[in-house]
Amino acid sequence: MTAPTNAGDKAIVVEGLRKSFGKVEALRGIDFAVQRGTVLGVLGPNGAGKTTAVRILTTLLQPDAGRAFVEDHDVVREAAAVRNVIGLAGQSTAIVDELTGHENLEMVGRLHHLTRTQARARAGDLLAQFDLEDAADRAAKTYSGGMLRRLDLAASLVAHPAVLFLDEPTTGLDPRSRLAMWDVIRTLVAGGTTLLLTTQYLDEADELADDIIVIDHGQVIAEGTAEELKGRIGGDVVEFTVPDRSRIDDAIAAIDTLGEGDPVLDRHRGQVAIRVGSRGSEALVETVRRLDAAGVESAGLSLRRPSLDDVFLALTGHAAAAVADEVTA
Repeated sequence: MTAPTNAGDKAIVVEGLRKSFGKVEALRGIDFAVQRGTVLGVLGPNGAGKTTAVRILTTLLQPDAGRAFVEDHDVVREAAAVRNVIGLAGQSTAIVDELTGHENLEMVGRLHHLTRTQARARAGDLLAQFDLEDAADRAAKTYSGGMLRRLDLAASLVAHPAVLFLDEPTTGLDPRSRLAMWDVIRTLVAGGTTLLLTTQYLDEADELADDIIVIDHGQVIAEGTAEELKGRIGGDVVEFTVPDRSRIDDAIAAIDTLGEGDPVLDRHRGQVAIRVGSRGSEALVETVRRLDAAGVESAGLSLRRPSLDDVFLALTGHAAAAVADEVTA
């Protein structure tokens, strides 16, 4: 099977990928492409199909239908060639706890057929790059969560991959470690690496991705740059929370005709967002008046510009973390 004729300067091409686990359709025919030297943010909640897509693209799973290419190599027919050009840092680290940081990286180098001298040198370079030199001779089991994430990412880079897959790399990290990981990702992209980044964090996609696709229930439901996706919302957004969840429907009824389009509700968090166009201050005052008249208490009432959260809520009707865990195999 040959690569798509329109592959051009695309590092990743996905066409009609489908994958089911029993009766659960994890992927329902997704299509997307990633330009070389850019970051594609794959955005969606747990259960959307993000990890399944990554596992197929990194040759860990075979699709039921469709095809995919990484650096012009078919992920099914040329799996070995694909593995030679990619790196993967998943949601859980692939680190051996009993080995030191240096030993872990040296082992990965040897698995990639580097000589012992080359593997040691590469391990040293990566430990320095990821600010782990002081912990190089400590067992990985003594590392903090942020340090383990950095070590895992370093391991994925031992063989200088052209394409790097990061599957929710900052999940569970504290804010400081998360920002440090963002800096590492920016450095990699500046060096020419192509990156596919899956995330539940909309601010992360906004900060790092050149382009974004939104996946929900195994389908791509939107794609574009962060600004293009936000442009779908347009204007200002009035947002508030209803502390008493039993009064959410009363709040919706009170402000139903205020915005442009229907209010967007995140019932799980008791949060309501209304697109109000250019009538920001006027709409904010009117929201307060209507909620008071309905006897509905609100909290965190604010006026702001649209965000990717608004895009996701408008597209899916739920927040990015409001569905069940993804089916895995």
